[in-house]
This record gives sequence, C-alpha cells and structure tokens, in this order.
Amino acid sequence: MALVTGATGGLGRAVATALAREGATVVVVGRSSSRAEDAMRDIRAAAPAARLEPLACDLSVQASIRSAAREFLSRHDKLDVLVNAAGVFRKERHVTPDGLELTFATNVLGYFLLTNLLLDALKRAATDTSRTSRIVNIASRYSYGWSVTKLDFDDLQTAQGKYSFTRSTPPTMLGRVLFTQELAERLRGTGVVVNAVHPGLVKHTALLNDVGGPFRWMTNTFGRSAEKAADTAVWLATSPEAEAVSGKLWANRKELPTPGMGSDPDARRRLWDECARLSGLMGS
Repeated sequence: MALVTGATGGLGRAVATALAREGATVVVVGRSSSRAEDAMRDIRAAAPAARLEPLACDLSVQASIRSAAREFLSRHDKLDVLVNAAGVFRKERHVTPDGLELTFATNVLGYFLLTNLLLDALKRAATDTSRTSRIVNIASRYSYGWSVTKLDFDDLQTAQGKYSFTRSTPPTMLGRVLFTQELAERLRGTGVVVNAVHPGLVKHTALLNDVGGPFRWMTNTFGRSAEKAADTAVWLATSPEAEAVSGKLWANRKELPTPGMGSDPDARRRLWDECARLSGLMGS
C-alpha cells in the first residue's frame, strides 16, 4: 500500500505510475477528488493493471490534511510507502485559510502534518511484515545553489522584505531536508525509514506555471522527463538496497552531502518544534 501526494501531474504522477507497475495499491492524492480521478485515468493508460484509489487533500490547508488522513485511516490500518511529492512555487505571497504563507504551509508544514498523522499506519505495516516501511520526501539541493544553507527562523514565512520565488522556495527545500533528518532520528528502531530526494530539474512541470521567466525556460531546456526524475524516489520506496538507510538526501541513487544547517541537530529540532506548534501537534 502506497500513498503519493502531488500525484496528479509531473513527478508525483510518474512516481505513482511506477509504484503501480511494481504491483502496489496506490492512493492517488490530489487537491480535489476530480483531479485525483483524472490522474488515475492517466496512470491506468500507462499501467492498465494498476490498483488505484483517489484521495482529496489540499496540502496547504490543515483541515484538508486532517480530513484526508482520517479518510485514509478509515479505509486502511497499514501503509507501506508514503511519498510526499506535492509542492508549490509562487512569485507572489499568498496566505492560506490558516493564516500561513502558502509556500511554507504546503512545502514544509503540509509534509510534517500529513506524515505525522500517518505514522502509526506506517509503523503497523513495518511491525506486520519483514520489510521496513518507507517515507520519501521530494526535496532539492538547489537551496544550496542559491546559497541557502540555513533557515531564518525569524521569517520562515517570508513576511519581511520583498517576496519572490527565489526567497521563498529554496528555504522550504532545505526545510524538507531538515524535517527528513529529524524524523529519521525520531523513527530509529520503529522499522520506518525516511529519506529525501533531489530529482533535478523536471521538464514541463506545472509547479513552474506561476514562476515563468528564465527559470522555467532553463528547466524545460535542460531538465529531464518526470519518468527519469522519479527513478531515485521509486528506488528508495521499493528497493531492498534502501531498506536500512534513513535520514539522507539522494540523487541518482547516490547519497548527497547536506552542508550548512543540514548538519545542525539544533536547527532540525527547532524547525520540528515550530511545525508542531503551527500544526497543533505540540508534544509530538
């Protein structure tokens, strides 16, 4: 049993399709049921024998995340694989119904809340089988390319100064790496492993529709297909070779270094505590 967020297009749909081809039952998560069902039709066109279920979840809205987790847990008590692939890139600042900046709320807090709500199901699957349960977080090493090696804990939601894609998005990619590392520490001995993936530039992704300009041109010119970009995420989710590894950042099936704040346990805990506070999971 696998659950994939962001499965309605691009990298997430490629991951969901590959997992379905591997024989997994895949819960296809989209911002609405209709989007999830549309994606299921596309996945079945590529993998006719796919076993799929739709699940509506807007990762920027905490009530939607909680509702989706409840719905999943009402259907299933175990989860073998969770792939967090949803995300947003925005050139202007938007605020969610929870009063949070959209990019941070989706790209970091959404991952944190959904994952924590599904942890018991992941742990149960690991207990009942001889295999580890897997969590795969899509992240990026490009935060380092923008010289973002630390988080500004006084401005995680980019409320100060001029808002831009290059100010708001790279820190959330670093935040995903820190979340992955801290979660790995907390999951030691549970049979659940978690890793982050740098997929590289992915061509023709809807993530860049709002960004436009040179970055979208560069991505569509020099990037690779979603199917190729999905390879490492699928490998981490399924391969016996990745069964025991946890808390790492990967690209092309190779471990990457995590410089700067990525190696700071205090920063990892601080981000965790802030996410717990903002999501109402204090004490987790």
